[in-house]
Amino acid sequence: MSDLTVSPLVDSSLNPILQPMHAMGHEHILFCNDKATGLKAIIAVHNTVLGPALGGTRMWMYQNEQEALTDVLRLSRGMTYKNAISQLNLGGGKAVIIGDAKSMKSEALFRRFGQFVNTLAGSYITAEDVGISPDDMVHVSKETKHVVGLPGKSGDPSPVTAFGVYMGMKAAAKHQFGSDSLVGKKVAVQGIGHVGAYLVDHLVAEGAIVTITDINEAALQALHAKHGVAVVAADKIYDVDMDIYAPCALGATVNDDTLARLNCSVIAGAANNQLKEESKHGRLLMEKGIIYAPDFAINAGGVINCFSEVEGLSLEWAKQKAEEIYTTIDRILMRSQQEGIPSYQVANQMAEERIQTKGSLNI
Repeated sequence: MSDLTVSPLVDSSLNPILQPMHAMGHEHILFCNDKATGLKAIIAVHNTVLGPALGGTRMWMYQNEQEALTDVLRLSRGMTYKNAISQLNLGGGKAVIIGDAKSMKSEALFRRFGQFVNTLAGSYITAEDVGISPDDMVHVSKETKHVVGLPGKSGDPSPVTAFGVYMGMKAAAKHQFGSDSLVGKKVAVQGIGHVGAYLVDHLVAEGAIVTITDINEAALQALHAKHGVAVVAADKIYDVDMDIYAPCALGATVNDDTLARLNCSVIAGAANNQLKEESKHGRLLMEKGIIYAPDFAINAGGVINCFSEVEGLSLEWAKQKAEEIYTTIDRILMRSQQEGIPSYQVANQMAEERIQTKGSLNI
């Protein structure tokens, strides 16, 4: 039986890998290297008490291996909490491939990665994430059956993720504004990749006033042409007049600098690890009266979509399950208010409570 903690085999205070692994409660980490294909990857399995660890593979040009390790450790723990709070019988894991997704992809690289995934014998199930497409997962699936998000099955999880974020945003709006209506609400969406773009579709359809930014100029112009939404430069998104900030790119955009600039009263978006320093910035948000919808709870639609494939459930089931994110966020924010503690802390506790309950059954 897995546990929430890992006993260090060496003095963890002296080991730059085991120390964070032990501190965050990871079960194991697999470092993958293949000179022939150029593959450099890290797979982190955080917790398997509730079931096999499911989490996507991210391809990113990290500055160094330590940055990649830090990211995969945080992301995999987030997946444990995301799956737990969503009432899924899955544990949490994540993988990162160090490389440029625009120039370094090949069938050989992904097939070699699939071979590494297969060595974990089903304790880790992979899927797509930033920089990875369903077609890339097809190459991975040639070497392992422990992969989801394939074309013709559950496929691209972005629409379900975006729908869940939209529902969670409405729940957060209800707590802050007294109504879950987004009509006339000014929403700043940072990042309009697949999830962000689908989220904008929902917001515009309801009548929100949307401002967008992204590093992809072509994507910005396409979405502007489609909906007539306002466009600003990447660093200016924090300064626009907004009611709701929706971070939908990479993490850590809620930090000392941005908190001094953001004039929102709700933060609800699709990005992982939105708080640069969880305890510090989560507390600051509460003190400022800003409602924060915890990232791993609000963006769970993607993993719900993948779970539907694992269990052979329908897309309609996934959409109905993602709609429940409204209730999850509502419960988190209600408990946060009642107990006087930051919403991120409530979400962590709720996830940990479910894991501990299952672990205590010793089955």
